[in-house]
Amino acid sequence: MKRIIFHIDVNSAYLSWTAVEQLKYGAKVDLRTVPSIIGGNQESRHGVVLAKSPLAKRYGIRTGEPVAQAFRKCPELVMAPPDHKMYQEYSRRLMEFLKTYTPDIDQVSVDECFLDFTGISYLYSSPVEAAFAMKDAIYKKFGFTVNVGISVNHLLAKMASDFEKPNKVHTLFPEEIPTKMWQLPISDLYMAGKSSVNVLHKLEIRTIGELAKSDPKLLELHLKSHGRTLWEFANGIDHEKVRRGHVENKGIGNSTTLAKDAVTEEEAKKALLMLSESVAGRLRKEKQRAGMVSVEVKYHTFQTVSHQKQLEEASNADQVIYQAACELFLELWNGEPVRLLGIRTSKLKDESEPVQMSIFDFQKVQKEQSVKNEKHQKLDRALDEIRKKYGEDAVQKGTLLK
Repeated sequence: MKRIIFHIDVNSAYLSWTAVEQLKYGAKVDLRTVPSIIGGNQESRHGVVLAKSPLAKRYGIRTGEPVAQAFRKCPELVMAPPDHKMYQEYSRRLMEFLKTYTPDIDQVSVDECFLDFTGISYLYSSPVEAAFAMKDAIYKKFGFTVNVGISVNHLLAKMASDFEKPNKVHTLFPEEIPTKMWQLPISDLYMAGKSSVNVLHKLEIRTIGELAKSDPKLLELHLKSHGRTLWEFANGIDHEKVRRGHVENKGIGNSTTLAKDAVTEEEAKKALLMLSESVAGRLRKEKQRAGMVSVEVKYHTFQTVSHQKQLEEASNADQVIYQAACELFLELWNGEPVRLLGIRTSKLKDESEPVQMSIFDFQKVQKEQSVKNEKHQKLDRALDEIRKKYGEDAVQKGTLLK
């Protein structure tokens, strides 16, 4: 049986969920139907744009730009503050609903997931029929729309869901690649970042089709192994590299654009704590421990700096990841307002893999560190079970409640 994968992506998630919540409590205007953004403080107009409506996009408003700049482009812009607790709740409800179709759900971010349709394909006349049924059921139950991409692997399903939006179902099967994907600019290809696109443009490669027909050895010469990966993606070859929630050799990470620039150490550390819990939780879900932690800091000037640290012992404990992240942040931070923070872990090891011991491991300090690490991991696993049973907000660190 041919494998069929759906990629389900909420359309303008933060803005859609805010609109649905406001309408529930009597709002007269649907944010999705006017020029609107989710951003920072309404009165001071500080912070950055986290999400935008289709009409706001027409004014040239971009995600990540300063709120003040967005208002200069569109003075009548409507702005609502972010509510991450509410987003997590809508995300949880959506994933629970999708699991009524199949347990084979792989959530890769707050607003998107992959669904393996293969095991339930016999219930429907076609994958397209099933996708329309799910899409329409989501809108009827929750009031927001999704795009569904359908294909034989994660890469092509994700590419398909990014076609025309909102509230659409698209297929991108291997035989459709030349007509549906190859004419697109290379910047539309998954994992084709700005620097890679610039290199490819210098090689006179401008479309995904031109990339697909290029010599992969030439691409490796200019972009190293990433060149080979992009060539494979352009030809629809996945090798399971696309699932962001899936453990790759590169590791597991998460980043967040702050609704308001962090100007104090305390504000930055609160964001780092939430990121540490997210990253460590994903490590535990994948039954992995990380040996390396790296932190990325993007300032309000859009200057980006990063640094990494080798852990004494591979870990997936919240507190261990958080402590390393804080140390790295303090080494990097120059005191300027911070717009984005990111944590990434690498040098992953399977949880079941035995720890390689050396004579130094028997020293007292190492023993104490190992016991402390193990205690953190046991506590985190217990908290994971509580959150799984009662919801993500059932248990929170005291720092986040201030």
